[in-house]
Amino acid sequence: MKYKVTHTTKYAYSQAVPVCHNLIHLAPRTLPHQDCHEYKLLIHPEPFSISNRKDYFGNDVSYFSIDQAHLGLAVTATSRVTVSPIPEVSEAETPSWEAVVEELEKDHSPEGLDADQFVFDSRGVKHFPALLDYAKVSFEKDRPILSAALDLTSRIYKDFKYDPRATTVHTEINEVFEKRHGVCQDFAHFQIGCLRSIGLAARYVSGYLRTEPPQGKPRLIGADASHAWLSVYCGKAGWIDLDPTNNVRASTDHITVAWGRDYYDVCPIQGTIIGGGEHKMSVSVDVAPEDSVTPQNQVDNPT
Repeated sequence: MKYKVTHTTKYAYSQAVPVCHNLIHLAPRTLPHQDCHEYKLLIHPEPFSISNRKDYFGNDVSYFSIDQAHLGLAVTATSRVTVSPIPEVSEAETPSWEAVVEELEKDHSPEGLDADQFVFDSRGVKHFPALLDYAKVSFEKDRPILSAALDLTSRIYKDFKYDPRATTVHTEINEVFEKRHGVCQDFAHFQIGCLRSIGLAARYVSGYLRTEPPQGKPRLIGADASHAWLSVYCGKAGWIDLDPTNNVRASTDHITVAWGRDYYDVCPIQGTIIGGGEHKMSVSVDVAPEDSVTPQNQVDNPT
């Protein structure tokens, strides 16, 4: 599946901002099943410096600074991406979750050490007792890890209600659990917390999701939004991406941008400004299939 993705973020300030510094995670990753053919970044006002690099997790990041007074900032990232089908892994073919936990404790290979760093608490995913109790319902003794993880995904989908007014990007997962309301970021963080509570490795994935408009309705340009899901380490089966917001495994509808321990590692745009007074932010994302005339629509925005 081929896509053109346009992600625009705009800031409006009540007072002039003389200086700002920003870090951006908007470039889709190149993966075995995903190829980013083109990535362009347009910034207004034009920055006096911009640089590109890989972060600790291998994500492409850009850093820019503006040193002229401005009352607004617009950042537009345009990407062309091809996503191929991911080989299906059978639940029964995956090892038991206990075996994966034991392997993580002993495996000192580069792959094992990379996975091990996603077992521990992070800024956006902090342990609290109810996580373990909730996880144990799915993670029965000797159950294949993928079967248990998919069951947990399904339970979160059924037990939690999507509600963009219930939380903010800074809401902690214990509050999400109490409210049972939230958005994709919250559901991903909560499931990651459950998995880590029993010793499994899970990472946060940011990206985009192609969605279908109501039948007979046109696709709304700019109505799509950022999405978030998670990836769980399944031992010899590798990393498998799960989307608790929609109760599905990641597919060709999912476009991966970046991954890390939680949202704070891969925030689409973060930075520091001087002055500015009050400010407003708006985000518009357009995910357009390039090899299909069927229009598509929107999903979620964790920014």
